[in-house]
Amino acid sequence: QVQLVESGGGSVQAGDSLKLSCAASGRTDGSLVMGWFRQAPGMEREFAAAISRSANTLYADSVKGRFTISRDNAKNTVYLQMESLKPEDTAVYYCASRPGYLPRSKANEYSYWGQGTQVTVSS
Repeated sequence: QVQLVESGGGSVQAGDSLKLSCAASGRTDGSLVMGWFRQAPGMEREFAAAISRSANTLYADSVKGRFTISRDNAKNTVYLQMESLKPEDTAVYYCASRPGYLPRSKANEYSYWGQGTQVTVSS
C-alpha cells in the first residue's frame, strides 16, 4: 500500500503561481510513477502530468509549458509547479501513483490516490 497526501492548494488570481506537493509513504521502495490529475465540478477527472522515478515526464497539452512536475526521491515527494494559472485550471488536484517505469496519462492505470487539494483561480 502507498499513502499519498497532497498539500499546497489554495485560491489565487489568474496569472499567479502555485506549487503543490504530494508526500508518499508506505511501500515506496521500487519504481513508482507519480502523477497529478485534476477534476473540475461536473467534469471527469483529467490527467495533468506524470513523472517516473528516473524523471521521465509527461504532460497534458492543456498544461504543457505552464506546469512543471518534479520529484525528490529521497523525500518520496512529488511536486507540481503551476505558473500562469487560468480560471479553467480551477479543480481539485489529485496525486496518484502506480508501479512502473513509464509515465502514463490514464487514471485507471494508477493504483493509489490521495484525497485531493483544491485549487481555485479567479479572474
